[in-house]
Amino acid sequence: MKNADRGQIRIIEAFLAVLVIFSAFAVSANLPTPRATIKRERLASIGLHVLMKLDEDGSLSKHITNQNFTALRESLGLVLPAGVCFNLTVYDEQMRQINADVISNGGFSSQDVVFAEYVCASQNATFHCYVIRLFLAVTT
Repeated sequence: MKNADRGQIRIIEAFLAVLVIFSAFAVSANLPTPRATIKRERLASIGLHVLMKLDEDGSLSKHITNQNFTALRESLGLVLPAGVCFNLTVYDEQMRQINADVISNGGFSSQDVVFAEYVCASQNATFHCYVIRLFLAVTT
C-alpha cells in the first residue's frame, strides 16, 4: 500500500465510525424506556401505611373531626409517593359519607385502581368512629 492510500482509508474509517455512532443515537432515542411501576399489592400496602402514619399522631382524626378536608388532602399529597393519584372518602359509623368535598389530587387515568380501608377513632371526649376508603392508582 502506498502512503497516500492509507490516508484515504483512515478518512473513510472515521466517516463510518461517525455514521455508526449517530445511528446508535437515533435508534436509541426511539426506544421506549420502561417506567418503574408500583405493583398493585405494593400500592395498597403504601396506602394503608400512609393512613396509619397520619393516624399515629392523631392528625387524621383531628382533620376529620374539624371537617378540615383541605389539610387532609395536602397531607396525603405530601406523604404519598410522586406519580400516585388518590381519592379519599370518609364515612361515619352508619356508613354515611361525611366529606361533601372531594378529597383527591386528580382524576384516575389508569384502569388499575386499588383501595385501602382504614378504621379511625376520634380522640375527643365523645367517641366517633370513621371508616376511611383511600383509592389509589399510578398515573400513566
